[in-house]
Amino acid sequence: MELNVVGGGLAGLTAAIAGAERGATVTLYESHATLGGRARSTEPPYVANDGPHVLYSDGAPYVWLERRGLVPPSKALPLRAALGTRWRYRERIGGPPSGVLRAAARRRLRAPDDVDFGTWGTEHLGAESARAVGNMMGVVLFHAEPERLSAAFVWDRFQRVTTPGWPAPRYLIGGWGAWVEHLSARAREMGVRIETRSRVDAPPQGPTVVATSLDAARTLLGDDTLRWEGGHTLMVDLGLTRRHGDPFLVFDSDECGFLERYTVVDPTLAPEGEDLVQAQLPIRPGEGRAQTNARLEVLLDTALPEWRERLTWRRDQVARGRTGALDLPGTTWRDRPAIDRGEGVYLAGDQVAAPGLLGEVAVTSAVRAAELATARHSRAVTDSR
Repeated sequence: MELNVVGGGLAGLTAAIAGAERGATVTLYESHATLGGRARSTEPPYVANDGPHVLYSDGAPYVWLERRGLVPPSKALPLRAALGTRWRYRERIGGPPSGVLRAAARRRLRAPDDVDFGTWGTEHLGAESARAVGNMMGVVLFHAEPERLSAAFVWDRFQRVTTPGWPAPRYLIGGWGAWVEHLSARAREMGVRIETRSRVDAPPQGPTVVATSLDAARTLLGDDTLRWEGGHTLMVDLGLTRRHGDPFLVFDSDECGFLERYTVVDPTLAPEGEDLVQAQLPIRPGEGRAQTNARLEVLLDTALPEWRERLTWRRDQVARGRTGALDLPGTTWRDRPAIDRGEGVYLAGDQVAAPGLLGEVAVTSAVRAAELATARHSRAVTDSR
């Protein structure tokens, strides 16, 4: 059978590999000159990802990838990095707030999906603890008002991030662009035909996996139901001359921000003697970019003394709807746009009906889309005999 894949990001490459694995002849179409989508990285000497990317090794998507040799060289979180984790709380940098520690110890507590986190968290954790927990989850929520989201959505992610021992995060050496190269090389080895600079304006004939943003998929398929709430955040990448004592990671329990010094794990991401730092802060409703930038620079001032004097490189970007799905009260991942769109069209990406954390949704949905597409073709062939 022939399988088309529209979109050459993480979801598209995964769908192409999964389809080829199941015997399909796969053609992947990517409108840009290069593959990667949001998994692209900047060119050296400062190799910054298009967002705070990390690969979690404690979930089924990672197992699927690892069994197929699809995970490039990576590193677990080193102890010295873990010891450099800090929180911003009440405008100061320090250890985790006591309310966060108490919440992290409540591993058996379960949250409902039909109540907002603010209401549920205040009742079960206390108002101050709930605020500190919700705000520190800006690293995976990218939302200025976590209290509005489903209690289960926020709480499950908090428990995942605060897993005892913190063994799960894997940092890909050379940035996520290295992973894109690894996946694309494997896809080509498996016979996938990759066509870059190939814009698709209508679904191709035959089984097709649409692995684009929901906005692009909505236009391509003419389906106005392809909508879901996503994050809206300002991200800043900084090259800084190295300074002893800088934190590795700062969770912002004041304003939902986050920053990470990636070169602690992978020194190849910046020139020798320098660090690559990425900071992000969700944009508030009605807030202008200048206002968000001013608030983000307060976080930088608090966490990285004299960062302006040490600045060697800077990149600013606004990520709207490019940060994965956000589930509001009364919804779960099952309520997001379905993978199977009918008539041989399947959807993959980080805002569709698949479980997981951030990029895991893209991998899971891509594999499922390829399975559904190839299974449908097999049934059609059988029925025609």
